[in-house]
Amino acid sequence: MTYRKTKSDISAMFDNIAHSYDLLNHLLSFNIDKRWRKRTVLELSKYKHDNVLDIATGTGDLAIEVYNKLKPNGIVGIDISAKMLDVAILKVKQLKLSENIKFQQADSLNIPFEADVFDAITIGFGIRNFEDINKALQEIKRVLNKEYGTVFILEFSKPQNLIVKYLYNLYSGIIMPYLGKLFSGDYKAYKYLNKSSLNFPSGKDFVAILLKNGYKNIRYIPLTMGVATIYIAQK
Repeated sequence: MTYRKTKSDISAMFDNIAHSYDLLNHLLSFNIDKRWRKRTVLELSKYKHDNVLDIATGTGDLAIEVYNKLKPNGIVGIDISAKMLDVAILKVKQLKLSENIKFQQADSLNIPFEADVFDAITIGFGIRNFEDINKALQEIKRVLNKEYGTVFILEFSKPQNLIVKYLYNLYSGIIMPYLGKLFSGDYKAYKYLNKSSLNFPSGKDFVAILLKNGYKNIRYIPLTMGVATIYIAQK
């Protein structure tokens, strides 16, 4: 898939847009991204969640939502972008959550934790950017608790309704990159984010990838007419 970027490309891209990432995330989604995270945390609340890892944590929004709603004993966020993590660290400091949420620069292909450590792993809008999705899914499975470990993946997907699909593709493919350039100065980053969303397997296609990697008890929940989807799978 030619839209894929290397790990270093992804890190550099997010470093470049880190300063405006939160503003654009909320603006371009009309704040619907906040509702998607809340729904992800609601699903997480139904499973064991004493020890949580948030992969591709970015500026920490999902990790913060998990802590505020569920108060797990421990939550760690990892990301390859140092500047995104700088924003996350400042954010939790301002919220007085620095003792509750820890951040670490790390790669999803080499997660720096022992096996069977985490009750739950969350990934919000990050898995489509992984350099090797299958290897990342194996790493995620490795660090999940072998008895009840569950992964929650929130990701953009392809709407099935033709009208919704047309309008979404028009907005995300043409309007969004120009707004991204206006606010962040980086047209290419938001054009890439659109291409990565369109090319990422969604629905049953992504379920097949989870199955291939040995996950079980898989279910998925389309959100906002299929613009995004939550995938839930156990080790």
